[in-house]
Amino acid sequence: MSVYVHPNGLCESSDVGDGTRVWAFAHVLPGARVGRDCNICDGAFVENRAVLGDRVTVKNGTLVFDGVVCEDEVFLGPNVLFTNDLRPRAAIKRTGGALLSTVVRRGATLGAGTVVVCGVEIGEHAFAAAGSVITKDVAAHAFVAGNPATHKGWVCTCGQRLDAGLICPDCHSAYTETDKGLTKTP
Repeated sequence: MSVYVHPNGLCESSDVGDGTRVWAFAHVLPGARVGRDCNICDGAFVENRAVLGDRVTVKNGTLVFDGVVCEDEVFLGPNVLFTNDLRPRAAIKRTGGALLSTVVRRGATLGAGTVVVCGVEIGEHAFAAAGSVITKDVAAHAFVAGNPATHKGWVCTCGQRLDAGLICPDCHSAYTETDKGLTKTP
């Protein structure tokens, strides 16, 4: 296996896993870390200190800036935008530790047009509806929506909304609430 870069794509990183695809007009900067079997779609941008785990989908027009870490199997819908500076000024160039990091945990989904304000953690298998503006941490398996994004319910690992008993109507997985969100009941 190898990395596929479309003739109109640009992948300057040497740290890209086998099976990853970088499509037309996407740009992966040097220093970015990209895992195996990722799909970086048209017009996406992955900055120097961004980290993408294995099997991450970065849809068209998505911007992943320095300090963003997406764990394995994260889905970033079209035009998702991460920030990394709470007080940006054109005349002040913040880099490295002066930028706030953001972590998107394994299996989370950010719908089309989601904006993520830096310094937050989005829990495992959380789901942000299209157009959400995330300004604070999101619990594991939480479903959030709106501006600012607020908790609207819970979702299964398979992506289905859970019923009031925290059971998935599709795959019948059961969950228990914890202080960090939900965990699958054994």
